[in-house]
Amino acid sequence: MEQKVELADAIEAIRQELLDAAARGAGQPIQFEVGPVQLEFTVELKKDARAKGGVKAWVLSGDLEAGVAHGRVHKVSVTLNPRQAGTTDNPLVGNPDQGSADGFAVDR
Repeated sequence: MEQKVELADAIEAIRQELLDAAARGAGQPIQFEVGPVQLEFTVELKKDARAKGGVKAWVLSGDLEAGVAHGRVHKVSVTLNPRQAGTTDNPLVGNPDQGSADGFAVDR
């Protein structure tokens, strides 16, 4: 059975992943500032009486993309600029595993 993912749900999943990464990195000695997030989707536009404006964009997986008529498939690129709510700050993300330099040789 075909599972459809709305474009808004796909972007929400990215937002949740960024929130999860920020929570994992909170208080870590090394953190990363999130810059622009560029996403590209293959979408199928369908009329939907329930949607405002009457059209919905459904994200297609690679296997579904091949089965959809060429004229109905569109590429959509979205650039997101994440910000901390209520500020102009970029969120910070990190990893609780601080890693190790073991296995790296240092020439002196």
